[in-house]
Amino acid sequence: MPALRLVCLSDTHNFLDQLDVPDGDVLLHAGDFTGAGTVGEVEAFGCSLAELPHRDKVVVAGNHDFLFEREPERARELLGDVTYLQDSGTRIGDLQVWGAPWQPWFHDWAFNLPRGASIAEKWELVPDSVDVLVTHGPPMGILDRCADGQRVGCEELEIARARIRPRLHLFGHIHEAYGTHEEDGILSVNGCNCDLRYRPVNPAIVIDWDGEELHLVRP
Repeated sequence: MPALRLVCLSDTHNFLDQLDVPDGDVLLHAGDFTGAGTVGEVEAFGCSLAELPHRDKVVVAGNHDFLFEREPERARELLGDVTYLQDSGTRIGDLQVWGAPWQPWFHDWAFNLPRGASIAEKWELVPDSVDVLVTHGPPMGILDRCADGQRVGCEELEIARARIRPRLHLFGHIHEAYGTHEEDGILSVNGCNCDLRYRPVNPAIVIDWDGEELHLVRP
């Protein structure tokens, strides 16, 4: 039996209750759980989360989740009994988890920061001791390729990853880059459950932590 089973989601865009969410110990969601970040959408997402059996639920906002940028206290209350991370961390078992919602400037969406020093300051907040890093956007060059072939990940996040060396990095944002990539001891997961046409067709990615190593279970 694993010490912890991690269920990874992202970019569910109001379709959480239409997904087959596997049982596990920890539910991790990397943001964009709404379409426009309205009060009603956030409240509905919180209700859907409450129906899931996972003992620990960790959520990061994404660029669609405007309420967390405009009215953060109200937004967090609507989530219910959930750990919301924004430039902050939590400990689950023997895993240290850190979450942040930022991405390089993307149209006029929420949690945008210019590339360079401004966004680098956010990644400098992440301690070296983090085992599981949850960000909304991807690092440059890893599961960040758009349908037009352009890579849009964050260069500064990739630099920070080299310092932090998390065991697991969960993100989303780029729907068409869903999948996993393992290199240099880091398991990267683009967990986007919605595809490029916002259809909830991609399954949740499940990872077991045995106390020493991570094991990809699904898909």
